[in-house]
Order: sequence, then structure tokens, then C-alpha cells
Amino acid sequence: MEAQSSSGLLLSRKRRREGSNGEAEEGERLGKKIPRCTVGLKHPAPFADELVPADNKPYVRVPMEEAKRGTPPERPVRVYADGIFDMFHSGHARALMQAKCLFPNTHLIVGICSDDLTHKYKGFTVMNEDERYDAVTHCRYVDEVVRNAPWTLTPEFLTKHRIDFVAHDDLPYSSAGSDDVYKHIKEAGMFAPTQRTEGISTSDIITRIVRDYDVYVRRNLQRGYTAKELNVGFINAKKYHLQERVDKVKRKVRDVEEKSKEFVQKVEEKSIDLIQKWEEKSREFIGNFLQMFGPEGALKHMLKEGKGRMLQAISPRQSPSSSPTREERSPSPTFRLPFFSKTSPPPSPPPHHSGASVLQCLLYSFFCVCNVCAKPCQHVSRVS
Repeated sequence: MEAQSSSGLLLSRKRRREGSNGEAEEGERLGKKIPRCTVGLKHPAPFADELVPADNKPYVRVPMEEAKRGTPPERPVRVYADGIFDMFHSGHARALMQAKCLFPNTHLIVGICSDDLTHKYKGFTVMNEDERYDAVTHCRYVDEVVRNAPWTLTPEFLTKHRIDFVAHDDLPYSSAGSDDVYKHIKEAGMFAPTQRTEGISTSDIITRIVRDYDVYVRRNLQRGYTAKELNVGFINAKKYHLQERVDKVKRKVRDVEEKSKEFVQKVEEKSIDLIQKWEEKSREFIGNFLQMFGPEGALKHMLKEGKGRMLQAISPRQSPSSSPTREERSPSPTFRLPFFSKTSPPPSPPPHHSGASVLQCLLYSFFCVCNVCAKPCQHVSRVS
């Protein structure tokens, strides 16, 4: 059951990667959810020369149609994929994944050429053969690794390892005096094509390192490697150290600039906030000032009201339209001036005031009480 689920998972990934467009594959993988399952292995793939020899049954190839339909569990389709696998990367892993997913029941055998063959036919490698062998054994799709694999596949080699199909990209591979080293495999109907992963290869990685050689040399010098280990001369080593110091100064200056920009930005933000608050407070102050001291402010109304009260207080009251009669007037107490008390006889209210002098009437009218009749007097109007 576990094998079926893992096989289904690998097949689904294969279908998404068919067409070998890296961006489209990545987008599809991110957009589609994959169920959780534990398909990782605990041990690296074994080497072919360390395995128990196969049984003595004669080697019979599985036809393509039968392989696509599916074979019994005890008879998997044996697929062979060879290569150099220098600086093992994702392009290698994807090629092996495609080879593993060619058929429902696949046993993937990977052949790796030795350093002698590789340096003779292709060129110098970054990793030695043991490092390359070990890297491939830790790929999850690999079931068996063949060390010191031949450059050109022979019938004896195919029979020895009971290989049913050979997986490789479909482009002609010209090497060792041949236009295509897989030509006889294709003619025999044993070739199963895979797709290359664009944008990633060992040559591309080496090109990046060579292009940025100074950067990587300075990087390793900074990490403790000596100039002798990096095959760098004395003058170049001093030059790289000087460049590293200059770069440190530049980084410090850049950091100071970024911090100063952040500080200025914070000051600007705070100043904008302060200006906005000041404008709000100033508008509020101006509004309160105009409300108090403006043309129609509260102070003007207060002054008007006070002025009206003052005018009302100092202005004389209007006399009533009709004066009360003598009988209606209330009696008032008698008031006499001190200088009239000795000469004037006791008061006897005469019926008329004809004998009163003008001076007495004026004085009596001033004090509002007549000395003759001891009542409110109207002599002033009569005399005048």
C-alpha cells in the first residue's frame, strides 16, 4: 500500500513536470496541494558490486507495452540512467525522478563514470569519483548505483545488469568519436527519453563561480582559508584583503546613511504631527478669540447690556400721566426745616395755599413734603 501511494505521488509529479518548463512546473506545484505521506528512505542506495548476485534465470527483457501496463512486484522494470553527476544538483535529481517514474514498477540503476573516463572524454571535474558516487547514493529515487560505469553501453554490460531500458534526454550525445553514444540503444528500442531541466547544470554553476571569481576568493579568505590553499599569489591576496576592508567601510557608510535616513524620516513624521497639532490648537485659539472679541462676540453683547443698564440707572423715570387727588394721597409725616421751627406758627392746614411764598414752595417741593399742609405738594407747578 505504501509503495502504491509513493508510486502515485511520483507519477503525479512526473505528469506535472512533463514539458520541462521550470516556471510552469513550480507554479503548478505551489498551486496544487500534495497529501502528507512518509516516503523518505533511511539508508542510501547500495552499490551494484556489493549486492547479492542475481538468480540464474535467463535475462529476458520486458517489452515497452508490458512495462507501461505494469509488471509483477517480483519483476520490476530495470531502468538504467548514467552520467557524470558532478556537483549533484536539482537538474540531476529531476532527471532521475523522471527515470524512476517511467513505469509503474521501476527499479532504477544509476551508472557513474570514473574520473579517468570523465577527464578523458569530457573534462576535469570539481568532485572526485568517490564524492560523486556518494552524492548519487543519497538521492531518494535511486535503487542501485554502478561504479566505474562504461562510457558507451555494450550488450555485455546490459546483460550483466539485466537492464530493460536506458533513460536519458533525447538530444544526440556526441562523444568518443560517435555522433550519438545512445544511437544503438535507440535502434534496439530500449531508449526511454527524459527531459532536461532548463537553467540548471554543472556547467552553469561553474560559469557562475568563474564569473564571480574575486567574490568567492574573498569569501573564502574571510572564512579562514589561506592564500596558498586558494592558489592565490601574495600580491593578489593583499589586494583582496584591501578590497575587503574598503567594502567594510562602504558597508558602514551605507548603514550610517540608512540609519540617518530613518532618523530624518522619524523626525519629519514627528514634526508633521507637531505642526498639525499646532495648527489645530491655533485654529481653536483663533476661534475662541473671535467668539469673545469679534464684531458679534460675547464682549460686545456684554458691553451693550452694561451700557443699557447704566443708562437705565442714571435716566429719570417718567412722571405718571395723572396725579392722584388730595384725598387719595396717603398722609406723610410732617417735615420742618430747623430754621423755620422758631418763627413759624404751629401748622394748621388751610384749605388753600394762596399765602405761601414762592421760596417756601420751592424748598418744600425739593423735599417732596409741604410745610404748610404736610402733604405732597404741587405748589411749584402752580407758582410757575
